[in-house]
Amino acid sequence: MDRDLLRVLPLGGLGEIGKNMTVVEYGGRIVVIDCGVRFPTAEMHGIDLVLPDFSYLLERRDRIDAIVITHGHEDHLGGLPWVLRELDGAVPVVYGRRLTVAMARSKLAEHKLDTKIQQLEPGKVVQAGPFQIEIVHVTHSIPDAAAVALTTPLGTVLFTGDYRFDQTPVDGKPADISRLARFGDEGLLLLCGDSTNADRTGFALSESEVGPRLHEVFARCEGRIVVTCFASNIHRVQQVIDAAEKLGRRVALLGRSMVKNMNIGRELGHVRVRQGTLAEPRELDKIPDRELVIITTGSQGEPLAALRRMAYREHRQVRLHAGDTVVFSANSIPGNERAVNDTIDRLFHIGCDVVTNRDAPIHASGHGHREELKLMLNMTRPKYLMPVHGDHMRIRLHAELGEAVGMPREHIFRGDNGLPLEIDAGGARFAERERSGMTFVDGIDLGDPAESALRVRRQLSADGILFVVATISADKGDSLSVPDVVLRGVPVVEDESALREAISDAVEDSLDRAADDDIHETELIEKVLHDDLAEFLYKRIRRRPMIVPVVVEI
Repeated sequence: MDRDLLRVLPLGGLGEIGKNMTVVEYGGRIVVIDCGVRFPTAEMHGIDLVLPDFSYLLERRDRIDAIVITHGHEDHLGGLPWVLRELDGAVPVVYGRRLTVAMARSKLAEHKLDTKIQQLEPGKVVQAGPFQIEIVHVTHSIPDAAAVALTTPLGTVLFTGDYRFDQTPVDGKPADISRLARFGDEGLLLLCGDSTNADRTGFALSESEVGPRLHEVFARCEGRIVVTCFASNIHRVQQVIDAAEKLGRRVALLGRSMVKNMNIGRELGHVRVRQGTLAEPRELDKIPDRELVIITTGSQGEPLAALRRMAYREHRQVRLHAGDTVVFSANSIPGNERAVNDTIDRLFHIGCDVVTNRDAPIHASGHGHREELKLMLNMTRPKYLMPVHGDHMRIRLHAELGEAVGMPREHIFRGDNGLPLEIDAGGARFAERERSGMTFVDGIDLGDPAESALRVRRQLSADGILFVVATISADKGDSLSVPDVVLRGVPVVEDESALREAISDAVEDSLDRAADDDIHETELIEKVLHDDLAEFLYKRIRRRPMIVPVVVEI
C-alpha cells in the first residue's frame, strides 16, 4: 500500500443497524474501530448472532496494531471475542474506556481469551503503528462512550461513535465540545458520523428527563411493575431504581446480561442502590405486588430473553397476571418491530397493562437528532464526510445534512459495507469493493451456514417434517407390513390419525407402482416415495413438509 494513502473500509454498520466494524489502514498498518454484532432476522433459523464478514482481517492479521471499542453496546462490542478467537493472538491490544474495558474483559473471560485489554481515557494519546489514537468523551445511553480520533501524517479521521449532545446527562458529564471543536480548528480530514437518527428533527430528549416520567408512570401502578430496557443502558436502569426507591418498592434484576452489567456498573460506581433495595429472584413470591419492580431484558422481543419467556408463560420465577404493568423503556430497533409487537400482544392477552414511549416519554434515544448532527459537522468542519451507522435512508439523509451546512457534494461519500474510501494528497475516492457480508454464530460454531441449510431450517419451521419407514420384500419389492408414519410440526387441518392412514395408503400405492415398474434399488424407491408423497400432501393439506422416506429390505 502507498505509504501516503489512508484507507477506510467499513465491514459492518452501513446499510444496516448493527454489527459495526471499520478497518482503517495507513502505510500498510491497520487499526480496527469496533467489533459489533446484530441479532438474526426471522428467516435465520437457529442462528444466534450475526457478525461482519471479517475475512479481510484474517488475510492481513500480521498488519493489525490495535482494536478500539467506542462503547459497551453489543452492536459495537459483542463480536470482539469471536473476532479475537479467529485472529488467534494477532491483535496486540484492545483499547476502550473504563466501563467498556470491564465489559470486554468479562466477555473475553467467558471465551477463555487473554488478549491485552487496555484502558484509554480522554486526554491521553497512544501510538499504534503510524496511528495516534485519542479518545474523546461523548454522551450516549451508556457511560464511558467515546469518539475515536486516528491521526496519521496525512490527517485525522474522527469516528463519532454513538453520540448525542445531552446537556443534562444523568452522570453530569456532557460531551467534550471544546475538544471536538479543536479538531475543526486543527483541520479534520474525515468525519465518520453516526447516522441513526438522521431522520428525526430537533434535538434528542435528555436522559435526565426520563426519570421523572418513569416516576409518574410507576406512581399510577397498583400492582407489580416490570420494566424492560437494554441491559447496557446503565443510566436508564439507575433511573428505574431511583423511581422505585422513592415509591418504597424493591427491585429485582432478571436476565443474565442485565445482572452481569449491573454488577459491573455497581463495581465501577455507575450504579447506586440503597441497602435492602435489591431482591433476589427466589424472594419474588414473598414480596407484595405493590412493592415490587422487576427490571428485565427483552425490550427487542428476543426469543430467549426474560420478558419474552414471561409473555409466553415459560419463565421459572415470574408468572405474569392481570394487574401487572409492563413498561417498555426502549424503542424497537429497525427490523425488530414484529418480535416486539408479538411480545406486547401476548402481554395484553395475559391481562397486563403495557406502557410504551407512545404513551409517555419514558425513553430517550442515545443518538443525536438532525440538529445535533449539524452541530457535530459545524464544530468539527471536516474536509470529507462519510456517514456511518445507519441504513441507506439514514446515510443519505446524513449526507444531505452535510450539504446543508455547506460541505461540497463531492466531499461527501455515501458508502456501503465492503466499499473502501481512499484518501491521499490528491483527494478522496471510493476504491474497488472488498469482500463483506455476514458471519453467523450458530451455537458455538462460527462461520457461514450454507444457504441450503438455512433453507431447510425455514422449511422445517413452516411446514414440519414427515418420516416414513416402509418394509419391503428384497425379492419382489412388495410391502411386508403397514408403513410407519411420523408427523412432526406438520400443520394438520383434519384428524391426524386419518391423515396418517391416508399417507400409509399412499405409501402402499407408491410401492406397488415402483414394483410394477421394476424399480428395485433402495435409493430409487425412496425417491419415488418422496415425489409421490410430496404431490399427495400438497393436494391434501396444501403444505410442503420435509419428507424423509426410509426403505428397509427383508
